Amino acid sequence: MTRVAAVDCGTNSIRLLISEVDSAGKVRDIVRTMEIVRLGEGVDATGAFSQAALERTRAALEGYVKQMKFEQVSRVRMVATSATRDASNREEFFEMTRQLLGEVQPGAVAEVISGEEEASLSFVGAVSDLDPAKGPFCVIDLGGGSTEFVVGEPDGTLLGAHSAQMGCVRITERIMRGNPATETEIEIAHDFVAERMEEVARAVPLGKARTIVGCAGTFTTLSALAQGLEKYDPDAIHGSVLRFDALRVLAGQLMRESSEHRSLNPVIHPGRADVIGGGCAVVQGIIETMEQETTADSFVISEKDILDGIIAGLAS
Repeated sequence: MTRVAAVDCGTNSIRLLISEVDSAGKVRDIVRTMEIVRLGEGVDATGAFSQAALERTRAALEGYVKQMKFEQVSRVRMVATSATRDASNREEFFEMTRQLLGEVQPGAVAEVISGEEEASLSFVGAVSDLDPAKGPFCVIDLGGGSTEFVVGEPDGTLLGAHSAQMGCVRITERIMRGNPATETEIEIAHDFVAERMEEVARAVPLGKARTIVGCAGTFTTLSALAQGLEKYDPDAIHGSVLRFDALRVLAGQLMRESSEHRSLNPVIHPGRADVIGGGCAVVQGIIETMEQETTADSFVISEKDILDGIIAGLAS
C-alpha cells in the first residue's frame, strides 16, 4: 500500500486529499479536508499577496503537512492556480511551500499550472464515477479567481478546454462590493460574466456535451441549500441534480442577501458567506449560455474534482 496526497491552493481555499493506492492501482480516500484562507484577497487590486493571507495559508499548509506525515504519505503534488499566477510576490509563496512540502517529499514545491491543465485534472476527477452513457461531459470548476470549462468523452479524451477569468472572489472584490450587493452591481456582474461566457462558447464545443457537471464550493453549497440540508453532507451532495430553472431563482435570492444573513445557514462555510453571491452571478451566466448552446436543463453536482485528478495521476 502506498499513500499519496494532493493539495489544491486556489484564490479562496486550500484543500487536501490523502489517498491509499493498492498494488492493483485501486484508490481509497483517507482524508479529504478544506480550509478557507483567502490567499487571493486583494490581489486583483494590489497585484501581490498580503502578509496576512500568506500567513493564513502557511498555517493551513503546516497542518496539512502534519496530517501527511501522520498518515505516512510518500508522494505529494500541490498545485496553485489563479491568484498565484497573478501575484508579484509569488516567490515568497513558493519558498514557503518548498520548506513545508519538503518534510514529506524532498524537492516538492507548489506548481503553477495553466488553466487548461487545471481543467483537464478537474475533468478526470469529476467524471471518474459518472455513468459513461451520459457523456460527453462538460465539467465546470468554479473557483475564486477563475472558472475552468472542459468538454470531453467518458474515456478522458478532451474535446476542448478554457479558463475564464471570473470566480466568486474576483466578482465580489471587483464588482459586487455592497453588502448586500446593489441591483446596479448585480447588473454589472451579469454583463461581466456574459462577456466571459461568450469567450467560453467560442473556445469550447459546449454543444457536444450531454451532461453538465458542476464542481467546487459554489456548486456544492448551492446543492446543499437546494436540498434543504441541515448540515453539509458530501454524500447527499455528490451526484445530486440541480435544475436550471430552480437554481436560477435560488442564486438570485442569495445574491441579494447580506453575508451576515447567509452565514446563519449551517451549510454555508463562514469563509464563503461573503463571496458566494459573486459565485451565484457566475452560475446564472453559465445557465444562460448552457440553455443557448446545449440541450441540457440541469447540473450534476460532483464532490470530486482536481484533487481526485491529481491523485489519479500519482496513482498511475
